[in-house]
Amino acid sequence: MTAAALRIMTPGLSTTVQDLGRSGFQRFGVTVGGALDPLSLRAANALAGNPPGAGVLEALYVGPSFVVEADDARLSFAGADAEIEILSDTDAQHGEVISSQRSAHVRRGQVIRVGSLKSGAVLYIAVEGGFAIEPTLGSVSTDSRGKIGGWQGRALVAGDVLPLRSTAATDRDEYRLDGLDLAPSSRVRAICGPQSDYFSPAEIERFFAGEYTVSAGSNRMGMRLDGSPIRHCRGFNITSDAIATGSIQVPGSGQPIVLLADHQTTGGYPKIATVISADLPAMGRLPIGAKISFTAATLEEAAAARRRLATEIANIGDKMVRISPPSALVAARLFECNLISGVCSAAA
Repeated sequence: MTAAALRIMTPGLSTTVQDLGRSGFQRFGVTVGGALDPLSLRAANALAGNPPGAGVLEALYVGPSFVVEADDARLSFAGADAEIEILSDTDAQHGEVISSQRSAHVRRGQVIRVGSLKSGAVLYIAVEGGFAIEPTLGSVSTDSRGKIGGWQGRALVAGDVLPLRSTAATDRDEYRLDGLDLAPSSRVRAICGPQSDYFSPAEIERFFAGEYTVSAGSNRMGMRLDGSPIRHCRGFNITSDAIATGSIQVPGSGQPIVLLADHQTTGGYPKIATVISADLPAMGRLPIGAKISFTAATLEEAAAARRRLATEIANIGDKMVRISPPSALVAARLFECNLISGVCSAAA
């Protein structure tokens, strides 16, 4: 029997295998990594019927196209809006178009083509049962800089064949998300510090009052922001210390950098503030060119927001609504069933 797989035709701008990250190894210089938007990753897995932290495909800006090399499979899509086309085979020019935030049942030989993302930077594609990829240090997340994890430690390329754990989809209905907010956020809460003493009170106030644009130099390691430069009062070098996801470094240019999933484990620039963990998923969705501003938050407010996010994550299943199958698909299933075991002549 041929192993079930997805064969990549075009990889999109940057598509990698990601899960919730590689925890517990930062003291060895290994980044946590994982999804830029862990809420959308969890939503994609919920739609596919997977555990919350199963490995999925994370597509940035432009999605991939791939061929289903399995008897059938269940895919799900969560995150940015995108035009997702399901073609009958590799020769077809047009097919059924579906939206994101839903699951879909596909069959052998069909091609899934994901276009440009419209409302955010990231889209997650899960497959029921997950990918048959061995974890590295407990995770299948791709660390492209370290060249570990994921599929051969890199972004996908044309011709890659990703093995699947399940050879066929389970017999169940399809679902869509209703009421789960997966939009980017233009206003982000942050706690001042830990090196706020490297900036005057006036500069800190100006930072929180300012508006920034997400720069084209941004990537999974850091979101570079363009705006009015923040001036240091004690220089821009510190003894390197630990970095947390969401730390906002201010280098000598005065332009802030928000450190994201693939951030380095230590850094030597002063950190004016740190994005609260509850706002990181929405921030990870921000595309290049988006406007962003920061609101000062207290530790108590951050903890309360984290609890609300945890409740939202726990209740993702309540946001899933059954999709009524199109009549054509119902007819197709009926024709597949052996409803008549024999035929006789009424005239005889």
